[in-house]
This record gives sequence, structure tokens and C-alpha cells, in this order.
Amino acid sequence: MEDQAAGSARDAHSLPKCYRHPDRETGVRCTRCERPICPECMVSASVGFQCPDCVRGTTAGHSGPPPAASRPRTLAGGTMTADPRLLTKILIGINIAVFLVELSVGNSFTNRFDLIGQAYFPQYGDVEGIAQGQYYRMLTSMFLHDSSSPMHIVFNMLSLWWIGGPLEAALGRARYITLYFVSGLAGSALTYLLAAQNQPSLGASGAIFGLFGATAVLIRRLNYDMRPIIALLVINLIFTFSGGIAWQAHIGGLVAGVVTGYAMVHAPRERRNLIQYGTCALVLVVAVVLTLVRTAQLT
Repeated sequence: MEDQAAGSARDAHSLPKCYRHPDRETGVRCTRCERPICPECMVSASVGFQCPDCVRGTTAGHSGPPPAASRPRTLAGGTMTADPRLLTKILIGINIAVFLVELSVGNSFTNRFDLIGQAYFPQYGDVEGIAQGQYYRMLTSMFLHDSSSPMHIVFNMLSLWWIGGPLEAALGRARYITLYFVSGLAGSALTYLLAAQNQPSLGASGAIFGLFGATAVLIRRLNYDMRPIIALLVINLIFTFSGGIAWQAHIGGLVAGVVTGYAMVHAPRERRNLIQYGTCALVLVVAVVLTLVRTAQLT
């Protein structure tokens, strides 16, 4: 009986077996698909090790899609896809489409959807703004750009392509789009709180600064050279405070991006989803509180 108990204890505490060599125990798992791999199967990656199948982009022993537990995963735990820049392309397309509408319709369209706390519009004969219950402006303003200055949208879309594409590939689609909107809404909330109530604001800069912040966290996590992203951030912050730019959206988005990005790339695997999306929810709660505080001030 004692021998059986001892054997059961050893079995309960035995290490998992390599998925390619079932006779070998291992404590290492592939950073993409999380399957156990022995030293012979380990392929060095930027972070940890990957299995040969993930390196080749295949999944051994499966003719169809791999099961969820063994699908290749990004660093943040997202599912790897054939087109890792799809959402970035869609976001750029939406921004360009809205900009074309602005050019064709004019200020009457922009004034309906930009971010403004509270102001009287003679053409509408009424007071408009977020304080009047038009909370949708915090979201719609993220897709508007100054139609009198094409460089506004050009610079933002180039930044979105350069920064957003690689970040989408590193995080996965669900986490990337969540980060984008959380950062953008945080920027809108801080603008609403601190800017003059009749000062209009628009642009994707808040969300894009959030991507900058998350990219800096990711680069730090991968132990890459931080100097290029720091230089880019410094240059953008100089332009931000040079005048004529809604610095509140940039700072709000940047802070939200750093906080959310840290949760995305540093969350332990066992509680990954809880920490990642819980942090996003917490940032949104802060944005809601700031919005309600400003609304109470103006009404």
C-alpha cells in the first residue's frame, strides 16, 4: 500500500511530456502554442522558446484548424492570424472614409460629431455638447480630422500604420482593438475634463499615443533598444505642447496605453485574460468617472 501511495504521489507531481517525444519530461512550453517541448525541440525566440511546428507555421498531427489549447499564440496570448495588420488597415480605411465625408459635407458634419463639452451653435439654435448628453462625441471624435489641414490625417495614419501594425501582430486582434479604443476614450475623457467647454477637439491622436505607450512597454519587455521609440515619443510630445494641439488627448491616451500595454505583455499566463481585460475595464471606469465629474461641473 505504501509503495502504491508513493507511486501515485510521483505520478501526480511528474512533469508534462514533450508533445513530440512522449518519453521525455520537460518543464518548458512553447511561447506560442504553450505545448510542452524538450531541449531537442526548443527553438530560441525573442522571448523564450518555440516549438518546431510554430516556427514553420504548422501544427503537427492536425489536418484542420488546431485546437484552441495548441493554436499558435502571440506574446500577449492572442491568436495568430494570416493577416496580422487587418484591423490596422480597417481603422485607417474608416478614418479616410470619414475624412472624405468631412470634405464633401463640410463643417455641418464635423460640428455634429467632434468633441466639445458644451457650446451654443446658432445654426442649430440650441446648446450642444457632451454635457447635454451627447456622449457619443467621445467616440466619434476619434475618427474625425481637421479638413482644412490634410497633414493632420496624413501624419496620424502614417503613425497608425508604422506603430499599429507591429503592435497588432504582437498582441493579437482582440487585445489590440481593445487597447486602441480604451486609449482613445481615455484621451477623450481627459480632454473633456480639462479643456475649455467650448473648445472643439478631434483626431485619432489619443488612440495613437496609446499605441505609442504600449509599444514602448512591449519593446522594454523584449529587451530591444528603447532609444528609437523614446526619441519618437519626445518629438511627438514637443509637437503636442508647441500649441494648437489638444495635449489632453495625447497625455490621456499615452497614460492609458502604458497602463493597458503593461497588463497585456506582463500578465502571467494563468490569469492572463482576467488581468488584461480587467485592467482595460479599470481604465474605462476611470474615464467614466472623469466624464461624470466634468458633466456635473457643467450642468
